[in-house]
Amino acid sequence: MKKKFYITTAIDYVNAEPHIGHAFEKVLADAVARWKQFKGKEVFFLTGVDENAQKNVHAAEKAGVPVKEFVDKNAAFFVELCNKLNISYSNFIRTTDKKHSVIVKEIVKKIINKGDIYKGNYEGLYCVGCETYYTEKDLVGGKCPEHNTRPELRREEAYFFKLGKYEKELKKLIPKYVVPEFRANEVLARVNDGLKDVCISRKGAGWGISFPGDENYKIWVWIDALINYISGASGNWPANVHVIGKGINWFHSVIWPAILISAKYKLPEKLLVHGYLNIEGKKMSKSLGNVINPIGLIEKYGVDAVRYSLLRCSVFEDSDYSEEVLITRYNNELANKLGNLVSRVSGLIEKYGVEKTENKLAKKLNEKKIENLMEGFETDKALNEIFSFIDRCNEYVQSKKPWETGNKKVLYELKESILKISDFLAPFIPESAQKIKKQFSAKKIKKGDPLFSKIEFMPGVKINKDEKIEGIMVPNEVDFSEWSKLDLRVAQIKKVEDIPGADKLYKLTINAGELGERTICAGIKEFYKKEKLKNKKIIYFSNLKPRIMKGIESQGMLLAASSGDHGKVVLISPESEIENGTRIG
Repeated sequence: MKKKFYITTAIDYVNAEPHIGHAFEKVLADAVARWKQFKGKEVFFLTGVDENAQKNVHAAEKAGVPVKEFVDKNAAFFVELCNKLNISYSNFIRTTDKKHSVIVKEIVKKIINKGDIYKGNYEGLYCVGCETYYTEKDLVGGKCPEHNTRPELRREEAYFFKLGKYEKELKKLIPKYVVPEFRANEVLARVNDGLKDVCISRKGAGWGISFPGDENYKIWVWIDALINYISGASGNWPANVHVIGKGINWFHSVIWPAILISAKYKLPEKLLVHGYLNIEGKKMSKSLGNVINPIGLIEKYGVDAVRYSLLRCSVFEDSDYSEEVLITRYNNELANKLGNLVSRVSGLIEKYGVEKTENKLAKKLNEKKIENLMEGFETDKALNEIFSFIDRCNEYVQSKKPWETGNKKVLYELKESILKISDFLAPFIPESAQKIKKQFSAKKIKKGDPLFSKIEFMPGVKINKDEKIEGIMVPNEVDFSEWSKLDLRVAQIKKVEDIPGADKLYKLTINAGELGERTICAGIKEFYKKEKLKNKKIIYFSNLKPRIMKGIESQGMLLAASSGDHGKVVLISPESEIENGTRIG
């Protein structure tokens, strides 16, 4: 029988639609889940939404909508996000489910029977956004560090959980439980200051789960929310790993284990605490109003473009994220590196075929290192290692020149290496990895359509959330990262033709090496005679979006120097011995 692996994400508040930070956590957990499945584990993956929070009630009241209707509508957006992100979840829990309510009450009763809950008076600073109490020293400038709002002072009779009773056990547990180590140390610093008992009730009727034996109170939403990992587990408890953001580390590394110990449940194995996605260094959150809509990005750029751009972000540290970050990673890595490798190798195999041989190239893929990184949840570094091998494969094509030699053994090595790449990329970009695997597993390999078509983006021009273009790029603003977006190749003019009705244009057929033959329309007729152009080497701008000129699809541009004062145009020509298709830059 396969060994089970149970993984969870945090459950999300449904006070608003999901933002890109929610997408980040889900694809991170999904990459780990798919990796474990690839390694032969029977994976159970739980995600879902927290519907019993007071902030959901406040948001519904503000919208003028009944709470049930409000949470139903927003919960549907989170389901949609999971589906559009291609998340391989096993169960999607909603904390308004009856089964969840029953299990929450059962666990709270066990803690009561243990003697770990008592009634007392409480006075403290309460943040509705976090649904928790803070001390003065926890605040930053008198405000909640998560939501930048001033907490309200609350005085009430309440039920308390004897958290302080489990201080010694937690000090031993946290270093083994929390990943990475510096997040464990952050929590331990607070625990070492001494643990106080924690209020676990909310006075009043209305929305939420009633406190067992006292209908005048509701169970504190954090107790309710944490128990989802058991109520939604379908018999798979304990969890192997909880995946959460750093803002809720305390609840998961201190309060959650203490509850489980008190109620006599087995403890989860690991707590993976990831960093935040920021916009220009500032935390992204619905409360702060600076969010990016992930569903919009998926619809615009495709699921794997979004998944890849997110999984390239640091797991443990905070990362800046934007639409421009997505486009840059897509063009430079998915299109230029992976897509280019798949396209050129499949085209060469279609032309020459393969011959089985020892695959020495694949030995350059450090599978053990990737496995260790994935087991340590360092998905971003694992991706770096995979793309390092993709670079090696591209270098191998350049050095072996199979378009000249037609070497079938070299193409076999490349084919098998690309199949390995598809396996290792499957947890990250499953749709694209499956396409690659299908293409290179076929009896007859064909080039097919491009796996990743370049996304047009104007360097130096910022796109705001309303899709409006702001600013103008000037020459001194261009840096190397912008230059690297251009795909300039050596090419050779093979055929020159007149275009009916065009006084200035030639139709040129060029040889661009492994890119094949391309057709371009060039406005150089008044400067060059046909015989001067034939077999001339040029610099070809290959990744310009094609456009129709005089009824002809022009597939790029050539590079030329022009002098407005003298009315002269001169083609930029490389040395004749440079092979067609060679990249410039």
